[in-house]
Amino acid sequence: MKIFRNILMLVFVFLFVSAFLVWPVATFGDDNNTMKNDTDRTITPYFIPATSLPKAPDADGFLQRWLLLEPINKPNRSNTVFTDSYVRKALYTEYLPDQFTMVPNDGDKVTVKDQELKWHALDSTNFNVRLFRFAYGLNKQSYGVLFWAVTVVNCPREMKNVRMAVGSNSASMWWLNGKEAVSLFGDRRMVMDDCVSKRLTLNKGLNIIRGAVINGPGLSDFCVRFIDENGEPVKDLTMSF
Repeated sequence: MKIFRNILMLVFVFLFVSAFLVWPVATFGDDNNTMKNDTDRTITPYFIPATSLPKAPDADGFLQRWLLLEPINKPNRSNTVFTDSYVRKALYTEYLPDQFTMVPNDGDKVTVKDQELKWHALDSTNFNVRLFRFAYGLNKQSYGVLFWAVTVVNCPREMKNVRMAVGSNSASMWWLNGKEAVSLFGDRRMVMDDCVSKRLTLNKGLNIIRGAVINGPGLSDFCVRFIDENGEPVKDLTMSF
């Protein structure tokens, strides 16, 4: 009986030690698979290249065509730091030449400190623009970042008393024709129409919308549309660059 117990103990020890010997190999294999998947990163199916044809908002009025700048490195220890003063200081810092007036072209490159970043003209396939997927798909830094977005909206007539309705994850600020329109502060998840501007006027012809989204850990995305005085989406618009 004693011999039998000793044999069982030896078998148990052998299996226990073998498990630890095999474990690093399994972990290494998982890392290899992750690295392999990383080489296949893509922004599909979240984005498609923008074309030269004008694009209308979606059925709910959301703007899906944007020029997106690859993420600027902006370390933030957490999203809880995104107070009014913190976000304003971060987003009014000049990172780009003519930051609040320029309209970039697809493929334009800029240097921000030691980063060379490129603008991408894209159509979102969702009502929301998934910035995390944009950064991840391009194999860029996904956390502790700041994104810039620009679009040009063509309005067939002057539209008064419309409002810009925005949702973002996390904090963000938005400008219409060079004037601040909507600001979202704090650690927040994206909710459609989370913050709505005061009454605005869309000029007949071209209107430039500019936004900046800042995030620490977690996902990043946004959604933007215009609503009328009755809260209905404004869809009589087109976007083009």
